[in-house]
Amino acid sequence: MRKLLPILLFLLPGIAGAQSVDALKALLNQTTTARASFAQVVQDKNRKTLQQASGTMEFSRPGRFRWEYTKPYEQTIVGDGTRLWIYDKDLNQVTVRKLDRALGASPAALLAGSNEIEKSYALKAAGNEGGLDWLEATPRAQDTAFERIRLGLGKGGLEAMELKDQFGQTTVIRFSDLQRNVKIAPESFRFTPPKGADVISE
Repeated sequence: MRKLLPILLFLLPGIAGAQSVDALKALLNQTTTARASFAQVVQDKNRKTLQQASGTMEFSRPGRFRWEYTKPYEQTIVGDGTRLWIYDKDLNQVTVRKLDRALGASPAALLAGSNEIEKSYALKAAGNEGGLDWLEATPRAQDTAFERIRLGLGKGGLEAMELKDQFGQTTVIRFSDLQRNVKIAPESFRFTPPKGADVISE
């Protein structure tokens, strides 16, 4: 299966000028749902672009989310609270796994988990760059896919994320059209495999 999204992320907009870990914690506590558009770029260790993608996302904490990739090809990622579904339309293939195993100490758990962020991450302010206030999250566990996660906070809330993996690649995600604490239909977080799709359980 082709994978556009290296990790599952959640958008938490609605805070301006955040400069501290306490501000991020407050933001987590104050956000229950969100909807946004995103643009994603994967770069190698020399910052050469390897892949670009875009789409929309929405979530309802805790553990329910939907990512819809529209370019360069269609892919849907749904978390229904207990299971994670990844559907590649072109391949007509669905991968399903337990949500807690899929998330673990990932950035998804950082932003959409139980708010006990510092159990899994060491957090620190990382200064201002490009008009955004940055926070850096370093996983406490040694066996995670990412070495470092940076969150860029601006007037629109969480406007950017940068994720550096163990291979030196960096995934940069920019968010736009942010809507916070909006009403989202429960059906958005349910997934039924299309008829004839190849379903793989992990």
